[in-house]
Amino acid sequence: MSVELKLSRPNRVYRPSEPVQGKILVTSPSPIAHQGIRVSVTGNVNLQVRGGSVGVIESLYSMVKPICIMTKTTEVTTSGKLTSGRTEIPFSISLTSSGQDESEGFFETFHGANITIQYLLIADISRGYLHKSLCATMEFIIESEKAKLLDVPVSSEMIIFYITQDTQRHHLLPELLSGGFRVTGKISSQCSLLDPISGDLTVEVSPVPIHSLDIQLLRVESILVGEKFVTDTSVIQTTQIADGDIDRCMTLPIYIIIPRLLACPTVLAGPFSVEFQVSIVISFQSELAKQHPRADLRAPKPWLASETIPLKLIRTKRGELCS
Repeated sequence: MSVELKLSRPNRVYRPSEPVQGKILVTSPSPIAHQGIRVSVTGNVNLQVRGGSVGVIESLYSMVKPICIMTKTTEVTTSGKLTSGRTEIPFSISLTSSGQDESEGFFETFHGANITIQYLLIADISRGYLHKSLCATMEFIIESEKAKLLDVPVSSEMIIFYITQDTQRHHLLPELLSGGFRVTGKISSQCSLLDPISGDLTVEVSPVPIHSLDIQLLRVESILVGEKFVTDTSVIQTTQIADGDIDRCMTLPIYIIIPRLLACPTVLAGPFSVEFQVSIVISFQSELAKQHPRADLRAPKPWLASETIPLKLIRTKRGELCS
């Protein structure tokens, strides 16, 4: 005996004004009597403060009370009996109330390290007090309303950066200090979720051979705990754009695909926020680096130079913002 949910859209992407439709698939070797079949949708912002990134006081609030975005239940059918074999029961449930615009209270689906914005669809077949209810749960994805998305073309925003010893908060290799080094380029500071993070990079001067050039996409999650915000920065993905030493003054393109679910439009809500950064990391060939092959690229090291830039992510009607 099994219960499954199958949505009308294979990608499971919906908007607040659209009904979530699909089928409840029940497979049973014998007929099943039930007291009603219901479908529910819930949306919550789950907040968690990791003890490793906060102090003793903040760690006492490791599980912050979830924020309820929505909860709604509809009855698909009243009491009755399901035949043996495979039964398909269609359903449709709206996310907002009729005649009201509640989409402002919706946030896009996001899976972070400390913040998760999640929408669940739950099917429940009640069988009375003597039998356990049959349930099935599936996550679906919420994106912003099309009518409220920015039209394109929208002017793309790029920021020019340069990396030298003077831009670093730690000392670099002595060879770099004596010979000097300079890396310049430009990269997106505002980008559509459907577009790549783009730009370019040029190593103008470097007396030490390059080991690797990497671009890191970072998420910055802030949660209100008590009277102050606790912020944690973590890596979403690292993309290598060059392996080994490269010719000086050669321009390298930057083209980074933004991962689905792990990123969302920048959110600045009252009790929490989700922001993003992009970090350019230059690794130099050094004996010290060989002794620490798994060193964190975000940690200050003599053989690492970097520049971190705030990145605003938005959703547009078409992915043309950064082109």
